[in-house]
Amino acid sequence: MLNAIREVQIPLLAAMLLGACAAKLVRVLRTGSVEAGIGPTALFPMRLRRPLAVLMSAVEGGLGLGLIVTAGRFGAGTPATCIRLGSGLLFLVAMSALTELRMTRPDLGCGCFGDFSTAPVSGRAIVRSALLAAGSLATIGLRPIQLPRSGSAVVQLLGTLAVGLALIAALSPEVGEGLVRFGYSEPCELRDVPSARTLSALRRSKQWRKYADLVTSEVPADIWRELCWRYVVYPGSCEGRPAELVFAVFLRQRRPAIQAALVDAGTGLPLSWPAAQARPGGRGLRSLRRLALRLPPRLPAGPPPVQPDLPFSTDVYAER
Repeated sequence: MLNAIREVQIPLLAAMLLGACAAKLVRVLRTGSVEAGIGPTALFPMRLRRPLAVLMSAVEGGLGLGLIVTAGRFGAGTPATCIRLGSGLLFLVAMSALTELRMTRPDLGCGCFGDFSTAPVSGRAIVRSALLAAGSLATIGLRPIQLPRSGSAVVQLLGTLAVGLALIAALSPEVGEGLVRFGYSEPCELRDVPSARTLSALRRSKQWRKYADLVTSEVPADIWRELCWRYVVYPGSCEGRPAELVFAVFLRQRRPAIQAALVDAGTGLPLSWPAAQARPGGRGLRSLRRLALRLPPRLPAGPPPVQPDLPFSTDVYAER
């Protein structure tokens, strides 16, 4: 029984390390920031946070793969001992860092699993790191893992693995967060999509490639949000007259819907697309007019007028 407990630590530890590395990578790709969601890096100076975040993810991924490679006869001996000792030291360092983070920055999450680890560090996360460290150190000197030879051995191994998974799940606040996100569909009006991500999606879109020749500046002249849409205005030129290209980007993380409109820079009235950019069947002009009618009126130059107090929130214009 003791030997079965030691053997199941290898797949459990490998799954935790690779899962943590993958979750951080997904968040980095989504936000475009290496430091995003890496809680313990907040304990270090700003200049060290990026290299430490990269190093942490690389070590987690390397140790997770190393545990799998050295589980059998290949790599048994000194390589396996080094990998398992390194895993134990990593979890001990994580336990100490989480303890320090809880005392100095109780508002931050541990960042262990990216977006799923935003809750403040609790005692469960610290106990989880301690148990994983003990499990890593317990595998040192373990003989190469072999497939069970009898039905009773298979049942014993699966039962031990199930108990280990249940214990880790009980100590992981990320499980509850994952279940909530899985069953919850956030309204588009409340989605938090950074402006940088909107601009990145716009630059990769077919609409941008189609009308980029009309744009005269790399920097947008204006950008604001209204409910589920973010509007981006670029200075442009159409048949020798100043114009503006208005892109409406739906607030969605992946492959957002994008509409485009061409308006006069002075009056804000919609213009017809040049012949090279016109859409077949006249649908482009109809879509242009519908989009232009949804645009808010342009404000005159000078200080903004004083707005009266309203009984409802106007934060949809916060980026104006």
